[in-house]
Amino acid sequence: MSRILMILTSHDQLGDTGRKTGFWLEEFASPYYVFTDAGHEVTLASPRGGQPPIDPTSSKPEMQTEATRRFDQDEEAKAALAHTTPLAQVDVDGFDAVFYPGGHGPLWDLVSDADSTRIILDSDAAGRPLGLVCHAPGILHPITAADGTPFVRGRQVTGFTNGEEEAAQLTDVVPFLVEDSLIAAGADYWGGGVQTASGGTPVSCTNGYVAGCGISNAVGCNWNHGGRIALSTMVRDFALLSAHEFGHNWYDHSAVGCASWNSAYDVMKTQMC
Repeated sequence: MSRILMILTSHDQLGDTGRKTGFWLEEFASPYYVFTDAGHEVTLASPRGGQPPIDPTSSKPEMQTEATRRFDQDEEAKAALAHTTPLAQVDVDGFDAVFYPGGHGPLWDLVSDADSTRIILDSDAAGRPLGLVCHAPGILHPITAADGTPFVRGRQVTGFTNGEEEAAQLTDVVPFLVEDSLIAAGADYWGGGVQTASGGTPVSCTNGYVAGCGISNAVGCNWNHGGRIALSTMVRDFALLSAHEFGHNWYDHSAVGCASWNSAYDVMKTQMC
């Protein structure tokens, strides 16, 4: 059994629109049950602690999945979500892996949260598996290494694309675009199935850790283009990885495993490229 830290946003305002935002429910519920069903111990944390806001759009009936419906009936999980640990109180050395669900909220708070940055840098230095989904990879762009270079420079990443933000009609609402911010920080950005501003292709890669995404041991999964297949395969592999079932060779940052979204799980298990 491994101990996995899941970090959620505390931000609930969608810019100046007067609308609510937060974390995306499916991006929390699906990984949560993959992890717990595999026998891992999950601790929930957020900048402010307590109940993190759920993006109301993700709670609409048409957005529900098996995992979100399960969560709706799970009083124990709902109680855990209502009492997240403040990030300032988290000692990341007590965890084997760290996972960030997406949603727009992280673009306002986690992107500048000193405790979140500490956890990311400590995890990278320790080789601790670190997963970020959808919008969450955007919080990496302002982080710098000890020598002052951007954390993502030269690393393969993916995440919510400019095209997806435009389709959501929120390009002029969000404080920054995930794709643009990562490219500007020097990342090798790959769009998850769309042509990106940097000429990306419908292929995503990993540097040794989790299928369908990646920056070294930090990974960014593009949720919308991968859909539920991408999220489910990513978190399943992440659960296995955090239990060290892939073996130590997967922890070599120079190793790169490549996979298309639809076959990410099978390719990840069978080949390196």
